[in-house]
Amino acid sequence: MPNATDTCDLAILGGGLAGAFIALAFAQHKPALDVRIVERGERLGGHHVWSFFASDLSVDGAALLDPMVAAAWDGYDVHFPGRSRQLANAYRSITSEHLDAAIRDALPAHRVLRGMEVTAATPTSVTLGDGRTLHAGAVIDARGPSGLPHMAGGWQKFLGRTLRITGGHGLERPIIMDATVEQLDGYRFVYCLPFSADEVFVEDTYYADTPDLDIETLRARIAAYAHDRGWQVEAVTYEETGVLPVIAAGDFAAFWRAGGDLSRAGARAALVHPLTSYSIPDAVSFALHLSSLDNLGGESLGKVCHDWAAQHWRKGRFYRMLSRMLFGAAEPAERWRMLARFYTLPEALIERFYAGRSTATDRLRILAGKPPVPVSAAIASLAGRGRPLADLA
Repeated sequence: MPNATDTCDLAILGGGLAGAFIALAFAQHKPALDVRIVERGERLGGHHVWSFFASDLSVDGAALLDPMVAAAWDGYDVHFPGRSRQLANAYRSITSEHLDAAIRDALPAHRVLRGMEVTAATPTSVTLGDGRTLHAGAVIDARGPSGLPHMAGGWQKFLGRTLRITGGHGLERPIIMDATVEQLDGYRFVYCLPFSADEVFVEDTYYADTPDLDIETLRARIAAYAHDRGWQVEAVTYEETGVLPVIAAGDFAAFWRAGGDLSRAGARAALVHPLTSYSIPDAVSFALHLSSLDNLGGESLGKVCHDWAAQHWRKGRFYRMLSRMLFGAAEPAERWRMLARFYTLPEALIERFYAGRSTATDRLRILAGKPPVPVSAAIASLAGRGRPLADLA
């Protein structure tokens, strides 16, 4: 018989956003269950800054994330050539440090296995790198994307740095998109989060056709951006990089089969916004749904995960079409025009879009009028798929 310390009700593979949110949801709503997280790194969430709009979440979702919020603002700005706009939707940011601290507060230390590799897993067991086997009522895999060769589209890639500015940066609100910068390697914009009066997180972001990331070049571009704004950089206190798939098309059934028989969450289940690659709204709603279930058996949980992911895939059809248009209808240096037009639309429509809740009227409004790209290219893009996505795992 296995030892009591090697048994649990639910084992979560991966301590990123999806896995951490599931653990926190169960800690809040089913605290009597023994939930374990197996994370290969020493800190849950690694080294990342994630952001979301307040309108993305339900009341329960906001309560789940509240302990992890590192900064909050009442609105944000966007800038495009010849056009800027202020929007009032509240904006929030989470950091890995805050996520890790929230897990430490919510779960006993023995339930979080840090620095631990997974060598094998079944729907009811996990073989650990130290040779132990963790037996579980159910296992859910939240270790990031897999099976991406069955998807096509493009990439959102970025490098972000927190800069300490002598005398302060002068920003009161985030800049979600500053596309007035030179357009290179696809649609490029700079993203700024003012975490304090003299510290600002600056991210150089690209919607590109390839996942290649030239770190030194992006560091130099961030330095040039700071110089152009008149900022005197005293120090760089933090840095992160990321490469995310932007899903324009795919074979969901083949994607799911490629993941084997494990239950899945997060990007492992394609639970991301197909165009923005935002994952927080989907991760939160799925975590809350799982914590409401009465049956956590391995087979039952696998069906729940598949059905939820399949429904999300069907709902994402409109956003995947827009991804095909973004990558296929415009020359890379002209992609910004599609986003510039989008930000002329009503603010409530923009809020619903980011939350993945666009109405039929919203969709008509987004597509109405003369497209900011050649009509023939827009039509041709609808029949395309985009480039195959290599497997990031």
